[in-house]
Amino acid sequence: MNSLKIKILGLMVCILVAAVGLTVWHNLQTQEAVLNQIAEQHSRILGETISNSIITNMANAQNDEVVNILEKIKKEPTIQTIRIFDESGRIIISAQPEEIGDLVGTADLLAYRSNTLTFADTSAGNDYFSTIVPIYNSPNCYECHDASRPVLGILNVHLSVEALSALQAEGQQATLLSSIGMLVVLIVVISAFILFYVDSPIRRLVQAMTLVEQGNFDHANIAIHSSAEMSLLASKFNLMVDRLKELINSKVTHEREIAVAQEKLAHHDEIRNMNITLEERLKEIEYLNITLEERIEEIEEANYKITDLASDLEDKNTTLEQAVERLSALYKMGLAINSTMDLDRLFNLLLRKAMDTLHARIGYILLGNHESGGLTVGCALGLSDNVDLGVRIPIKPGGVSHWVIENRQPLLIQNIEESRDFSRVSRLGFSRETVICAPLIIKDEVVGTISMANKGDGSPFTLEDLELLSTIAAQASVSIKNARLYEEQQTTYLNTVQALVSAIEASDAYTRGHSERVTRYSLSLAKALGLSGEAFKRLEQAAILHDIGKIGIDVSLLHKEGKLSHDDIEVLHQHPLIGVRILEPIHFLHEVREIIAQHHERFDGLGYPNAIAGADILLEARILAVADTYDAMTSNRPYRKALPHEIAVQEIKDHSGTQFDPAVVAAFLEICAAEGLAA
Repeated sequence: MNSLKIKILGLMVCILVAAVGLTVWHNLQTQEAVLNQIAEQHSRILGETISNSIITNMANAQNDEVVNILEKIKKEPTIQTIRIFDESGRIIISAQPEEIGDLVGTADLLAYRSNTLTFADTSAGNDYFSTIVPIYNSPNCYECHDASRPVLGILNVHLSVEALSALQAEGQQATLLSSIGMLVVLIVVISAFILFYVDSPIRRLVQAMTLVEQGNFDHANIAIHSSAEMSLLASKFNLMVDRLKELINSKVTHEREIAVAQEKLAHHDEIRNMNITLEERLKEIEYLNITLEERIEEIEEANYKITDLASDLEDKNTTLEQAVERLSALYKMGLAINSTMDLDRLFNLLLRKAMDTLHARIGYILLGNHESGGLTVGCALGLSDNVDLGVRIPIKPGGVSHWVIENRQPLLIQNIEESRDFSRVSRLGFSRETVICAPLIIKDEVVGTISMANKGDGSPFTLEDLELLSTIAAQASVSIKNARLYEEQQTTYLNTVQALVSAIEASDAYTRGHSERVTRYSLSLAKALGLSGEAFKRLEQAAILHDIGKIGIDVSLLHKEGKLSHDDIEVLHQHPLIGVRILEPIHFLHEVREIIAQHHERFDGLGYPNAIAGADILLEARILAVADTYDAMTSNRPYRKALPHEIAVQEIKDHSGTQFDPAVVAAFLEICAAEGLAA
């Protein structure tokens, strides 16, 4: 895009666009300023006129007529809002009765206080001019208004500027269209001028130069009369062409004569030199052909070696990738199985990771059962839903796990059809094609097996797969051992604390068996409400230990038969926090401690010790509160006899939504109805 006419035309267009654009912008700004000034003056005059009318009616004691004036004016389409407010900003008279007593907008109130009588604003997407006109107190008004009030009210008129905006839009459109038309006419005129007076003569000159390049001097002369400058340029060009024609004809004649003479002299030497050169080139070509054949043989041999090396390298890369993938899988599996102490979750996680790594369709863990002498399914994935995972599997010949347990070593069966010692159909109800199995060994004792069956792509398992499963089994054995030790430790802690609770209850005839009954009621409610396994377990532990804090309460206070004083009640209210402090050293009971701390909280937030309410109370604590209250009411206490079941149920129903969670109460009533014990 290096054309002179394009550059000239582009420059002219840019200048015209800039000039017209600035003119249009200035006109639009001027129009907007004029319209805004008109709107502002119109709004101010309108406000003064309305104000004078209102003052006249007020002076004639026609206050009711003020509202009629405002309502009539409000009917005008350009009036958006008209009202009178006091100096505090509260609307006292308005054309819209529903807004009387409301506060005016912050912009109107600030405008009045800053003595800004007219300003533009936007509300709910509508532009308007707001006029503020104070209605001052005068001697004519002293009969109705206190003379000390300088201002009786402030008239506020919102004048819509939609009509002015439409007028402004029309003016802008007309300005833009006229400017665009003028710009187009100028561009067309300038383009025509450049094409006729600049481009056309230059094109004719270029055509003439092309004829000169081609040697057609006779037709290269041109005549241009569009301007004096172009005419002078054409005449000079014609003189140059004629002179060039003469010089070239003279030069050609001279060169032709010299060439003929030189050609005769050099022809013989040239032929002789060419023959010598040709002989040398032939010898070089023969030598290059011999060298090329040798190089081709070397390249072919090198290609064979490169192919062999590439094949070896590809095999090694594949092996290395598989090793890295399996080591990564083992590392991730180790992190995963060491992250949980729950055996069910551990088995499920272990099988999923192993099946993903070994690409197996079926995986299962069998555990030894010392009581039955057989095997039980610890976890199984990939089996049909119809398989009974609770079935006992006998240890007898024909089973893969039997062989692994007896020989205490892993087993690889690449094709079950070729192995006559093992049955094709597993006792878990699926057909085996290829199997690997490894023992789970804890303290030199085989506690079970882990098995993978049938690869997803139909290929057989390999020795590498067997080694990987053996490594996984070793990791799993350590994790199973740790999980069992953790469970034993938890059981020991719980048994110790539960024995302590039982000892406390045994010393008190009134509370003997209270924890067991509360536990039974709580678990029934938990089942009805669909609590998950972990929450169910936490609730059971909390129900057993919920009154352990009474160890820290004076026995005489617990057995007091008379009315409890305020101080006695405050002491008793401390037993949930005392229980939390007692259980604080036992780390795995930290969630159970929260349930115990909240089991005397109320649904309406009036409970103790922390006065929390509603969903902020743990669901387990809300369940425990209903179960504990029911057993307390239906048991003998030092200060009263046990209440009948019907009265206790009615009390719980009456306090639903205040003391107790309505959902828990509903579940409690359903259980009572199902057992034929409804109140």
